[in-house]
Amino acid sequence: MVIAMSEQLAGRLTVASFNTWGIHFLGSDLAARYTAIGSEFEAGSADVVCFQEVFSYWQLRLLTRRMPSFRQVSYRPSAAGPAGGLVTFSRRPVSVTAYRGFGTPPKVPGISRMTRFWARAKGALVTRLAHPGLRIVNTHPVANWDGDWSRTSRFYPLHRAHLGALARIVGSIGVPAVVCGDFNVDRDSSLFGDFMAETGLADAFEGRCPPTFRAEYLPAGKTPHCIDFILTTAGVKAESSGVLFAGKVALPGGPGYPSDHIGLSADLLLTPPARLPG
Repeated sequence: MVIAMSEQLAGRLTVASFNTWGIHFLGSDLAARYTAIGSEFEAGSADVVCFQEVFSYWQLRLLTRRMPSFRQVSYRPSAAGPAGGLVTFSRRPVSVTAYRGFGTPPKVPGISRMTRFWARAKGALVTRLAHPGLRIVNTHPVANWDGDWSRTSRFYPLHRAHLGALARIVGSIGVPAVVCGDFNVDRDSSLFGDFMAETGLADAFEGRCPPTFRAEYLPAGKTPHCIDFILTTAGVKAESSGVLFAGKVALPGGPGYPSDHIGLSADLLLTPPARLPG
């Protein structure tokens, strides 16, 4: 009975995803915001948290100090900080961590050298939990400052290249797996639809997630979209899902948002493969 119960618990876990930076650095009180973010997750029930936009080791230290129960911290070191700004915190033992870059982006009219430089630094962080063997893919493709995901958008070739690379990564790591992150791609776009069709992933929110980028940080008249996701492969079922940091948090200067994104969370069940008759 004890063994059966431990196996059952091992097959269930809660995964969260959150873009931490967002708000402009100057005047944003990043240290206080990171303190609030780390403290919230430390007090919460998430087993694994996928962070995006952790660009420096200073940011990483701010989070690790506030999240001591997350003993496993996965990232690939680079000169300035975690590669791609991706860090995965886990309360469960980790067996393998690997970072895979998306490669050199295509040259596109209207896209600056600086944007291509940032696009070249993008990739996916793949972390495998020792038990139950779930692969956690944390990713953050290039941003789209135009809010246009149509085929005529100047960002379309970059997004297509990054999502194509991500699809190949997902296809190569095996199942079960969960893919989390700020995709910077609208849920209702053909880009996202094609990616989902190619990978066979399932949306933990079943298309019901609210806009994940806050309207307060958009230009006047712009509509917020759902651009953050928790996606699952075969062998993983989302039993429930919800949002994190939907409102303001207590900061030294008064209530404020911890990021220009809201966070996502999903309670997952790892399902055993179906047995063939006989």
